[in-house]
Amino acid sequence: MRLVLATRNRGKLVELRRILDADPALPVVELCSATDVELPEVEEHGATFAENALLKARSATAATGLASLADDSGLVVDALQGDPGVRSARYAGAHGDDEANLRLVLERMRGVEDRRARFVCAAALVASDGREWVEEASVAGTLAHAPRGAGGFGYDPIFVPVGESRTTAEMPPAAKDAISHRGRAFRAIAAHLAQL
Repeated sequence: MRLVLATRNRGKLVELRRILDADPALPVVELCSATDVELPEVEEHGATFAENALLKARSATAATGLASLADDSGLVVDALQGDPGVRSARYAGAHGDDEANLRLVLERMRGVEDRRARFVCAAALVASDGREWVEEASVAGTLAHAPRGAGGFGYDPIFVPVGESRTTAEMPPAAKDAISHRGRAFRAIAAHLAQL
């Protein structure tokens, strides 16, 4: 089965391939990214993670004629009234500047005692015949005061899941995938692949 993953984020591509490969019940999937096929840029103007994921998956399917997967995910911080939220990838201005985004969250959290946060992911699958599925998942945690770890991407170096002392950037990939918002959402959406 050939699927398009509607992202240019290499970290997401590696993570999704790892998640899909780990499930022996799934069909063999050839995963193409936005760098492998010509995909238009999509303005993520949705008010929710699910809306943005569907915008990207629909656009990829329309452009390629193939079934497409997309996600929109981000960090939701209680003390920041839900920010960065759906703007997580562009929180500091430029899209995909992980270092600047992380730095801005830490600046805004300086001196704040309530460090509760959660990672949220909405995964969307759009078939070439127009059928659509969306699955959402989240993982609760707290924010570290400084980045730790070299794994993962995005806000992983400052996010400590509930029950963990490590940030998700310090966790081995398989351990992170087992509990992560993206791992949970993509395992749920992968269950729909058999319907394609």
